[in-house]
Amino acid sequence: MKHPESQTLLPVQPIDRWLRPLARFLHIEATSGILLMFCAAIALIAANSPWSASYLSFWQTNVTLGFGEFVFSHSLHHVINDGLMAIFFFVIGLEVKRELAHGSLSNFKQASLPIAAAIGGMIVPAGLYLSIQYGEPGMRGWGIPMATDIAFVVGCLAVLGSRVPHSLRILLLSLAIVDDIGAILVIAIGYTDSLDGRYLALAACAIAVVHLFSRIGVRRFLPYIAVGAVAWVALHESGIHATLIGVILGLMTPAKSTLVPERFGDYLLEKQGEFQDQRWTTRSHRAEVIKEVQRLSRETVSPLEYLEVTLHPWTAYVIMPVFALANAGVLIEPANLIDSVAVAVMLGLVVGKPLGIVLFSWLVVRAGVAQLPARISWPVLFSGSCLAGIGFTMALFIEGLAFGADGPDTAKTGVLVGSAVSAVAGISLLLWTLPKQTPETDAAPPDA
Repeated sequence: MKHPESQTLLPVQPIDRWLRPLARFLHIEATSGILLMFCAAIALIAANSPWSASYLSFWQTNVTLGFGEFVFSHSLHHVINDGLMAIFFFVIGLEVKRELAHGSLSNFKQASLPIAAAIGGMIVPAGLYLSIQYGEPGMRGWGIPMATDIAFVVGCLAVLGSRVPHSLRILLLSLAIVDDIGAILVIAIGYTDSLDGRYLALAACAIAVVHLFSRIGVRRFLPYIAVGAVAWVALHESGIHATLIGVILGLMTPAKSTLVPERFGDYLLEKQGEFQDQRWTTRSHRAEVIKEVQRLSRETVSPLEYLEVTLHPWTAYVIMPVFALANAGVLIEPANLIDSVAVAVMLGLVVGKPLGIVLFSWLVVRAGVAQLPARISWPVLFSGSCLAGIGFTMALFIEGLAFGADGPDTAKTGVLVGSAVSAVAGISLLLWTLPKQTPETDAAPPDA
């Protein structure tokens, strides 16, 4: 990815020499997956070190916020999983909205294959899990092996470089997005025990206010943030997992810009004369002009695009790593590996994911509803489907809903081991089934 040309207009400062290597590193496609893996490794090492008790107890530190009679008091672990992850789910909602409006899910014929593959990749793992845990105490964790971690999948594909066809990348990413939709439905339906109608009504009113803001043309973000915070608190107290408000607000975000680029170009031409000669240095109220240019330039892209680009680095490089540090700290014990819950999770991720994806893909292709994309054979599809068994972030999130923060580490062990096996198997099989060099015509554009 190239740096914006506007950066070359600014004089080079001493701090730029320190930050540019970091900026180049963060622009690498697989960086978020690498950082996530690094934080998971730190959590594992800390949880199995002599400082294990201190590390694990740190995430149980109490966080209290009060306003009048209302007091919000929960552990730091709860604040991360219910608060910060709401922003993560908001970005997921933006990504889903983008794909539905302009991307690979906007056309049914193009979307039918990843939709069918994702459905198979959710049903079969859940079925395999239930075949082992049905009627047992661990039955509640049936949703754990259904999720796919996009960051890790992208990181694994980046390891293989240009050998991976662009069509396979698009298929796996589209599949993962549909997978996220399924995981959201699982959280909303499968892991909501009781409801408080009063708070649920308050959340519905807040969502209606957000819709009203959008209809009457409110363009500032602050009113949306304030009402969204009210909706989050209401949904949190209603019994439904509060992170779902992020998805709802993400799907409600407008996908069209207000100002067409041509009109903005005309505006800049009108202002061009002010920057010539000495007129700009002698002009009064220059700050107001700058604010107007900033506001209008932002209106040339949709709120969806602007928020996704703005928030994605925060979710990829802050929220998800912090989530990994707080949730991946598992005490490694040999007995956990042979526990029935861990075995069920591993079986769902390692076997159920690729089996379900390939089976349902074959059914829709056989029925003539879809066809395999260019340069993707059935062996390549199966190899790529193994990577979909990497269920780290969302799987750990659902594990927390299923068994709670004080639940046994067996399911987490299954997630970590199953995800690691899926990554190794997927990369190894793709190295075997992919041609040594992918033609340039099939490669992704440089700035994709």
